Amino acid sequence: MTDKAILTCALTGVLTNPKQHPVPVTPAQMAAEARDAFNAGASIMHVHLRSQEEGYGHMPSWDPDVAEAVVNAIRAACPGVIINLTTGVVGKDISGPLACLRRVKPEAAACNAGSLNYLKIKDNGEWAWPPMVFDNPVAKIQQYLQVMAEEHIHPEFECFDVGIVRSVAMYLKAGLFTGVPELNFVMGVASGMPCDADLLALLPRYAPPGAVWQSTLIGRAEIWPVHQKTAELGGMLRSGLEDTFYLPGGERASGNGVLIEALAACARRAGREVASPAEARRTLGLRPGPTRS
Repeated sequence: MTDKAILTCALTGVLTNPKQHPVPVTPAQMAAEARDAFNAGASIMHVHLRSQEEGYGHMPSWDPDVAEAVVNAIRAACPGVIINLTTGVVGKDISGPLACLRRVKPEAAACNAGSLNYLKIKDNGEWAWPPMVFDNPVAKIQQYLQVMAEEHIHPEFECFDVGIVRSVAMYLKAGLFTGVPELNFVMGVASGMPCDADLLALLPRYAPPGAVWQSTLIGRAEIWPVHQKTAELGGMLRSGLEDTFYLPGGERASGNGVLIEALAACARRAGREVASPAEARRTLGLRPGPTRS
């Protein structure tokens, strides 16, 4: 891993209601939040898309026109920024994500690297939502990777469990992708890996040789010591309103910028400076792009 810390901002979530939480929805809102995060040190913006219809801003969208409007607004607000577009859907139909990838041609895109029983249980023993499978079989992953290769998009493999981490090396050996392997250790989903610093320290050994990695940490106060551990271990760092609404002191975050400021502070406490977009591009082997001065 590079000595400099690459910071990613996850700007908004999948279903978080903007009437209840300060998540951006419109292109202008996404661009403003991205600019705050960019100024705080984020080189990469992880982008989810929302319906732009009035009253439906909490629902996801796979409209390529929405993708283009959002991504163009972010790029205009943040010169040289790296766009990482989400692709995650349940089911076999991935035409929406593929159409968005082809339209906006992001430098990077998330590629969920394995299936997971996606569960959450309430204190009273009732399911928070009906038990579901987040299905990511190899055939589906291969479809994503084929389009990413055609469009010169760097895959970021999202890994919700240890077996999924180990699978990425098999994808590489099978020739499903080339380039710098990038793994994202997702911790804090109730039926996936817990947000645990001791577990985090073990995970890089199961990544392919030469891989870079980051952690996505979902939760409240418990995430910040693990962010610090990520910084100390040399990983990339990610936060944003998709992952948490809480700052290290327990207060609610007013937006994405303050979360990235806290993330940059973790890096500097570990003796690491924050990477520029140009430095992040070189580390990840991305195609060149404009850089901020």
